[in-house]
Amino acid sequence: METKYIFVTGGVVSSLGKGIISSSLACLLEARGFSVTIQKFDPYINIDPGTLNPYEHGECYVTVDGHEADLDLGHYERFTNMRTTRANNITTGRIYQNVIDKERHGDYLGKTVQIVPHITDEIKRNVKLLGNTGKYDFVITEIGGTVGDIESLPFIEAMRQLQWELGNDALCIHLTYVPYIRAAKELKTKPTQHSVKQLQEVGIRPDILVLRTEREIPADMRRKIAQFCNVSVDAVIQSVDVPTIYEVPVKMHEQHLDEIVMRKMDVPVDGELDMKAWMHFLHKLDNATETVTIGLVGKYVELQDAYKSINEALLQAATYGDRRLNLVYIHSEKLTDDNVAEKLSGLDGVVVAPGFGQRGIEGKFVALKWLREHDVPTFGICLGMQCMVIEFARNVLGLADANSTEMDVHTPHNVIDLMDEQKSVTDKGGTMRLGAYDCRLVPGSRVAAAYGSEMVSERHRHRFEFNSDYRLRFEDAGMKCVGENPATRLVEVVELPDHRWYIGTQYHPEYSSTVLAPNPIFLDFVKASIEYKSEKSKEKTE
Repeated sequence: METKYIFVTGGVVSSLGKGIISSSLACLLEARGFSVTIQKFDPYINIDPGTLNPYEHGECYVTVDGHEADLDLGHYERFTNMRTTRANNITTGRIYQNVIDKERHGDYLGKTVQIVPHITDEIKRNVKLLGNTGKYDFVITEIGGTVGDIESLPFIEAMRQLQWELGNDALCIHLTYVPYIRAAKELKTKPTQHSVKQLQEVGIRPDILVLRTEREIPADMRRKIAQFCNVSVDAVIQSVDVPTIYEVPVKMHEQHLDEIVMRKMDVPVDGELDMKAWMHFLHKLDNATETVTIGLVGKYVELQDAYKSINEALLQAATYGDRRLNLVYIHSEKLTDDNVAEKLSGLDGVVVAPGFGQRGIEGKFVALKWLREHDVPTFGICLGMQCMVIEFARNVLGLADANSTEMDVHTPHNVIDLMDEQKSVTDKGGTMRLGAYDCRLVPGSRVAAAYGSEMVSERHRHRFEFNSDYRLRFEDAGMKCVGENPATRLVEVVELPDHRWYIGTQYHPEYSSTVLAPNPIFLDFVKASIEYKSEKSKEKTE
């Protein structure tokens, strides 16, 4: 069949969950046997989120082809079988950069370059880029921001043009908010009406409305919304708050979102969708009674989205281990030798988070020393792995001034150093070691056993690396280098074999963990944490 294009827009307020609705619809369509991909259009002028502060934007997600992307791409992958690329995340900055590059090249033959048609044509070209590959039955395009924002107008206009050009092969889902006014004890539909009116003013009539709400919306109120917004009654769907985002596809299917989309796009609604594996996961999530308590040590712990992929990978692993995840955030800036035991002693396992820069780094060293000496299951990711190396160098190898040249360019023991390929780099954006690389694991190591393989491919986002000049000293002292890039011999995994579970990875395994295929190293880490909890319980009863 011809590729179908679905646009997801948002109104009233931001952060309503367009990414979750897009991912849920993709999940349902995949369960019906269709090939689906999702792309995110972000209306900011940054080329990509790679230079954005987590306080501004949350987590920066990395695709397999080395693109720094919006965190919603993580949801897209976790909910589906897709692997996203740079084609799945486009910003205003990239659109303008492409158009300006073409103008400089002379592609416009001296014409005046304008928003319409040049910017909108470039947006349309990127919308259809994935569809033109012939790989996908459906391309879902999420437009960031809120309808009415000045930044979003070129994207909305491009969408209007595509709906006119594609006819029934294009469809608009508009996500809005229906607030509950506690003082009046009423749900209010006016914000939704105004949001739809703004869309209609720019020439777009939404085909389906999804209403985000904290309370059930009565049927007569949904009919009222349908009437005032010129949308069919059966295409007004509510998205009530649920305990976990992974229930959203089920709730959308209960209201026939997938079937409504198919009928409106002239796609035969045949057979039933296969959600057995998804329901199995939800059953485990709902029925787990015991908990596993994991600490996350980092400097952005007050931001729920800063470590989004790690949070979700831990939740998935705990669920498949028949446990409820109790995730405890520990601010590394506030960790000291005086309070570390109090902060960490009740945990079953600890993840030392990735990041950049000096802030909070000493607290990570304090945590890692205590965790190593008390043999608590510990997982260091990227900077967390580098901190494992530095702490070990200081307190086991006796190199008191050991450090990373990221933190101290004059350190006499640069056990972590800037990669050779990075030494001539001056631009910050998109210049790190990014994307998926092969890693060869040492046979018999704990990490090889976790993966069940001696060759894996995981995604990277870093400039600094383990300094192999110190490799023999580390290995002689007990920290083994058990994973390396086969082409460059870059050390990617270290572990302490004489500990319960003490492993650091230079790469980010959280990026490749999904609901139906949780990352094996997270599964093994959580398993070790559960076993450690059991050991502690036995010791208390003896």
